[in-house]
Amino acid sequence: MDDRQLQQWVEHISLTSFGRPFLHKARFNRRLTSTGGRYFTKSHDIEISWAQLEQFGPEDVEKIIKHELCHYHLHLLNRGYLHRDAEFKTLLKQVGGTRFCRSLPTAKRKEPYRYKLICSSCKTEYLRKRKLDPKKYACGKCRGKLKLHELDSKQNS
Repeated sequence: MDDRQLQQWVEHISLTSFGRPFLHKARFNRRLTSTGGRYFTKSHDIEISWAQLEQFGPEDVEKIIKHELCHYHLHLLNRGYLHRDAEFKTLLKQVGGTRFCRSLPTAKRKEPYRYKLICSSCKTEYLRKRKLDPKKYACGKCRGKLKLHELDSKQNS
């Protein structure tokens, strides 16, 4: 499937499920891995994850398209188009879209812990992925001073 076929598919779903035309661009984005699709509020375009189609097939992608079309149509009607809005949730349920897409097995990239904070008083350890300034923080148990240690890449878990 290419972008032209996706465009036709999105236009068809828009007419059949929403009763309204889709008048903007729909395209695949091969870099999307942690999300199934995106709706752009400024251009009103929709991007769909190519990996979702490859991994889970057209049934799941159709639900993702319906999700993005909910954002699209509600936004153009000046209604609540955000995930937290009741109108969005209601329309999504009506058309049979999915609230969340399935996770891709290749997208599960667990960052190892690179730093350890150790309390100088009670010896409590806190693992962190990002470096931080220990002077700005205190131990959560005893309010003692923290010392930052960098972990070896072999020690990470």
